[in-house]
Amino acid sequence: MHSDIIIIGGGPAGYVGAIRGAQLGAKVTLIEKRDIGGTCLNRGCIPTKALFKNADILNTLKHIDDFGISIDNYHIDFKKIMERKDQVVHQLVSGIEKLLKDNKVEIIIGEGSFVDKNTVSVKTAEGVVEVTADNIVIATGSIPTRPNVPGHDLPNVITSDELLELEVLPKSLAIAGSGVIGLEFASIFNSMGTEVTVISSTLLKRVDMEIQKRLPSILKKQGLNILKDSRVQKIDKDGDDLVITALDKKKGKEVEVRAEYLLMATGRSPYYGNLNLDVTGVDYSSKGIVVDEQFKTNIEGIYAVGDAIGGLMLAHVASHEAMDAVETILGKNPHTNYKVVPDCVFIHPEVSTVGMTEEEATEAGIEFISSKFLFVANGKSLSMGNTDGFLKVLADKESKKILGVHIMGPHASDLIHEGALAINNNLDVGAIIHTIHAHPTLAEAFSEAANGIIDMAIHLSPKKK
Repeated sequence: MHSDIIIIGGGPAGYVGAIRGAQLGAKVTLIEKRDIGGTCLNRGCIPTKALFKNADILNTLKHIDDFGISIDNYHIDFKKIMERKDQVVHQLVSGIEKLLKDNKVEIIIGEGSFVDKNTVSVKTAEGVVEVTADNIVIATGSIPTRPNVPGHDLPNVITSDELLELEVLPKSLAIAGSGVIGLEFASIFNSMGTEVTVISSTLLKRVDMEIQKRLPSILKKQGLNILKDSRVQKIDKDGDDLVITALDKKKGKEVEVRAEYLLMATGRSPYYGNLNLDVTGVDYSSKGIVVDEQFKTNIEGIYAVGDAIGGLMLAHVASHEAMDAVETILGKNPHTNYKVVPDCVFIHPEVSTVGMTEEEATEAGIEFISSKFLFVANGKSLSMGNTDGFLKVLADKESKKILGVHIMGPHASDLIHEGALAINNNLDVGAIIHTIHAHPTLAEAFSEAANGIIDMAIHLSPKKK
């Protein structure tokens, strides 16, 4: 079988690239060894967001009296919660499969491995199939990493994949890692009544420092136990519980945590499986496949995108990389700006960021002004009963161009895109200020913060001089 383009991996990079190639008239073969949609749709972004909605409802129920509504009691049907999660995933995956079919993408379910730089052998349930193409895109994604500490292979030491398949709500859950994955699961299971302990070296290290400092106290009020500056040293089994020994690096002492399960959420690494990359001569390491700015590897006709190349392991980045790689193959000239990437964390309150942090601007020697608006002063936020957090705008001191936007608060993941659009188009704060924002909306916080850069904010007290 011969195609114009072979794409190995059917996740948010692979299936998006396949559809884009088909739109441009190419004959595309998509190879996926497990599930169309990859980790994101099946075991990551989508199932966790389905569960996040449950957490959102439960957090509202905990304060339902504030809205003048009384509920004598309610109970959590964990089995039904997980069934709903599965239904959401199934509906989306089915939709993507239909889109691929409608775009006449050839789908092969099986594990692919290189025979040479133009040939991929695929082990399917029916046997081995060989496909050839002048151009091949590697989009094999990533897998969870497990720190090699004593006891890491004990039963109930799990990754996010296994956590999403639990049939009984855990009574207690320890989480090693306080990045996006760790905190999202911590927020979800804490809301459902699980006793959650987060063993954290650095809380959300990619986000604005002010958010890093303010967030722990908010999470602790919600019942989360956070061990800061700590790392797991060993894991033991004691009856039905795991006993996790963590080292507090600042205090220099060990702390023991007992939990039914331990989630290893310490990161992900590029996945190559049985791809047999060595036969192609492609340059790669444990950190990712090496590519240039057009996602070309060192071997002509072979491209790599998404988590397989390391860097920012985000589904939306992977999708754009795949589209750009396919467009390059087909003679187009894509120009996505990969310096402007919105990053979102689905916890309570939500966190999102785009562009430079204050720390990055200082390190780059850029003089800047920052202005923030608290959600407690926003009418929509007050009416929703979600007032924790703020929206911060960072702008160049002289030109007033927007450098960064950082949000901790309600619907932060939706609000961040006005900031992304502004930074991507080199807009100054005037572009925000002179655009009418509807009232009452959360987006008004963006307008107020932008106005604060030039001391024009109406609902902010004047800065003390």
